[in-house]
Amino acid sequence: MFIFVGLGNPDAKYLGNRHNAGFMALDAIAEDRGMPPWRSKFQSLVTEGRLGGERVLLMKPQTYYNESGRAVGEAARFHKVSVDDIFVFHDEIDLAPGKLRVKKGGGLAGNNGLKSISAHLSPDVWRVRIGVGHPGRKDAVTHHVLKDFAKEERDGWFGDFLRYVGPASDHLLPPTEEGTNRFVAAILNPTGRKQQKPGTVAEDKAKTKPHLVSAPQPKTTSAMGDALRSLLPKKD
Repeated sequence: MFIFVGLGNPDAKYLGNRHNAGFMALDAIAEDRGMPPWRSKFQSLVTEGRLGGERVLLMKPQTYYNESGRAVGEAARFHKVSVDDIFVFHDEIDLAPGKLRVKKGGGLAGNNGLKSISAHLSPDVWRVRIGVGHPGRKDAVTHHVLKDFAKEERDGWFGDFLRYVGPASDHLLPPTEEGTNRFVAAILNPTGRKQQKPGTVAEDKAKTKPHLVSAPQPKTTSAMGDALRSLLPKKD
């Protein structure tokens, strides 16, 4: 079994916050795969299904963001799941909005949800880092992540992320570097265009809007032109 964890806060007032990007990612995956309704277990809301032919438990800890490790540790111990088989989906202020990275382990970068998981389990889980941008000042970070995604984000890159994350999630299992690269490419570059620098899906779409081009007119030889002109009514 594998575990996908989404980080977020459970109260309705946090529903659309940037800090709840992980919750929303798991909701999108569960809906895309037609998984059963969420139920309470491991101090979380959980559901199960199959991705990439593998059994996976999706969980949204209800312990609040900063205490997510309590729920993740409980589930991992119960199912005897290795840290190598756990993916944590979370907002990332050190990535620009619309950027996406997958990495295993590494620094905690001030993310209290990851700190809690590290304390209760290990820092070496896989991390799906969903860029939400930095407000520019350290004292503005809390307000930034506890604020709802802007309408432009919901209609643009974040809406596109939620649309593609479900179909792309097969690439994550079993975990490999090639698979994680395919996961990112399937979201940022869903049409498989070549030689495209990673960017937001919204940016990709803007670059590929269809252009109306006049159809080329057939060329005629002078003889053909003379023949066609001969069929036209002659002026008096």
